[in-house]
Amino acid sequence: MLRVIAECGKADLAYVYIAEDDKFRRIEFVESLTPPYPIEEKWVNIVSTLYGCPVNCAFCDAGHTYQGKLSAADIFYQIDYLIGRRFPNKIVTSQKWKIQFARMGEPSFNDAVLEVLALLPVKYPFPGLLPSISTIAPSGRDSFFQRLLLIKREYYPLNFQFQFSLHTTDDDLRRKLIPFPTWDFPRMAEYGEKFFQSGGRKIALNFALVEGAPVEGKILRKHFDPAVFLIKITPVNPTFKRRASGLNSLFDDRAGFRRIAEELQNTGYKVIESVGELEENAVGSNCGQFVTALAANDSAEIDFYRYKPTEVL
Repeated sequence: MLRVIAECGKADLAYVYIAEDDKFRRIEFVESLTPPYPIEEKWVNIVSTLYGCPVNCAFCDAGHTYQGKLSAADIFYQIDYLIGRRFPNKIVTSQKWKIQFARMGEPSFNDAVLEVLALLPVKYPFPGLLPSISTIAPSGRDSFFQRLLLIKREYYPLNFQFQFSLHTTDDDLRRKLIPFPTWDFPRMAEYGEKFFQSGGRKIALNFALVEGAPVEGKILRKHFDPAVFLIKITPVNPTFKRRASGLNSLFDDRAGFRRIAEELQNTGYKVIESVGELEENAVGSNCGQFVTALAANDSAEIDFYRYKPTEVL
């Protein structure tokens, strides 16, 4: 049974919560706003699906350990907790209520995610509900993705956000950033075209831009149709793991960041520059694992984690 043991953040921006189970395994989950939009217009929940992550990406703090999968009840605990804090009557009135299964853990490793997705519109029949899956598309999880496709078609035909995390078009470098077997680009493209439905959301190709990691539109055009796929570029967050790996964010070079965006646009893709509020780096809501910071120092006053937890139980 999970219980929240710490929280950190700002009410008008983002909160990070740490929960612990009876085996002392910890996860974190997040709620955030998108200034200047009020919660009535947009509210984002980011929940964990694993205790840590076995993938061990070069810039993600979740990979420091892996201790198993969360149950569907544990995933719902995070969502219920967030709803209770913001909507005591349990009715979410946000025009867009996005639930991202993207905090700690690659979601396709946990079949409980599928159970949650099938129950969400029954438990929370609110029009703003928008599920979001971000995945590296690991090899060997074909059954998960086939079931996900069926659930999406039945419950969320036009209102589901699906994203492949790629980070570079250089295959060798991608294997260093994501040291785990994954589908290749043709396989991702084939699945994305099945997942996409006319009138619905395009499939996102996400690139957290790192210095020295190329993103070439001409390579993407060989596989990914701009009528089905869009491109999202983001900064690499200032995580402990990123620093240990010696990776530099291309966002620090604003001209280079914009140049890549323009080059990709010129190849025919819609490009979304997803740059959150920089203050979130201090809150810890978009820069890796607050769990890691809390484990190292109970006040979490470590570099960019400058906010003390508002509550440690």
